[in-house]
Amino acid sequence: MVEEQLIPRGIVDPATLAAMRKVPRHEFVEDAMRSKAYGDHPLPIGSGQTISQPYIVALMTQVLQLTGKERVLEIGTGSGYQAAVLSQVCDRVYTIERIDSLLVRARKIFDRLRYLNIISRIDDGTTGWADEAPFAGILVTAGGPEIPKPLVDQLSDPGRMVIPVGDQNMQELKLVQKQDGEISIRTIEYVRFVNLIGSYGWSG
Repeated sequence: MVEEQLIPRGIVDPATLAAMRKVPRHEFVEDAMRSKAYGDHPLPIGSGQTISQPYIVALMTQVLQLTGKERVLEIGTGSGYQAAVLSQVCDRVYTIERIDSLLVRARKIFDRLRYLNIISRIDDGTTGWADEAPFAGILVTAGGPEIPKPLVDQLSDPGRMVIPVGDQNMQELKLVQKQDGEISIRTIEYVRFVNLIGSYGWSG
């Protein structure tokens, strides 16, 4: 996966590559899907959600430019795989999921694999996690019509957020940077994610 899918497509950050090698992706998919776990594609995880393809997980992780000391907020726990990868490259991950059954399953995997620096909760992720803000990195794993203002407000200065923005069929993966009180936004990639549901996303 790393040698054939990630490195040839520009994933070069050593910490990201090490995390992608270390975290057992097959643990985060259903038993029937395990033979496909390392393929270059997303997979269904139930409740209309997916586990992103390895390249997108690695790209979003790399773009945050983490050093290992940061606190990172993830919106959309899903399978738990992205949070697990993040847990290897930062100090602490705060992850929010809106679907109870997905978070219960992900939490069991985190505990079994001893990813003890992941803190999780059920909530509307588009409003962020104000009690624990600010965050040096924010990663959103669902596509919304706009960048939620609460997430921008909860980004530290300096800080970086990666988020898919667009319609319900296709999005632009945006890098939002906060530096000296200024916000800059640029497009990294064109992607297709499940819908970001919530007060600052799509309606359920």
